[in-house]
Amino acid sequence: MSSSRALPPPPPPPHLRAWPDRESLLADRDRAMGELGRRTLGGGRLALFLVWLLVLEAGWGLIGAALLAFHDALDPFGLLLSLVLAGLGAGALVPAAYFQIAGVRRDAAARRLFVRWAALDQAPARDARHRAPGPSLAWLLVSFALCAAGLWICVTVPYAARPGSTPYAEVAYGVGAGLLLWVNGLAGAANAVAHYRLAVRLLSPGPRAARSASSGRQPHA
Repeated sequence: MSSSRALPPPPPPPHLRAWPDRESLLADRDRAMGELGRRTLGGGRLALFLVWLLVLEAGWGLIGAALLAFHDALDPFGLLLSLVLAGLGAGALVPAAYFQIAGVRRDAAARRLFVRWAALDQAPARDARHRAPGPSLAWLLVSFALCAAGLWICVTVPYAARPGSTPYAEVAYGVGAGLLLWVNGLAGAANAVAHYRLAVRLLSPGPRAARSASSGRQPHA
């Protein structure tokens, strides 16, 4: 379910650049930055982020069910059921965690490429859309909702537990589910804030940005 398309290539080094004119350079720059922005904040990227989060939660849910089945097991069948549920949960949790981490690393690589393309020149009329305030806000709102839900679960589940009547496995499952929401919410918010800050710093017209672009220095992502 992860994207199989490679990221756009970096701009060629100075001694290999062969654009016939500035307009051709700006067209390639605009195309590459637009694609990198979509890969980082586009609707498809957000949907994929949420799908893998759902798979993470489903995997953890199966592991939580395995913990409860093991806690209540009174015979070999109950133990076997807990092992089967744990295996299914791990089968969903491990690849989902891998692809979520791979997505975060891919976003960081896209931002580094964004910096390199942006440093080639300035085109304020074209660059305004690359700040992507709308997609950044969407990511922030979704991420805030995830963090709020995660923190609420992490607080309310232990608070509602009653010694002697609430199994430890149930508390562990609830806190784990909340932590997954909270951590992924933080990752989503960091992605949105990093892109927006980077785009504003690189693409806002002004002497500082112009000097950075003309000198070829690459701001840190």
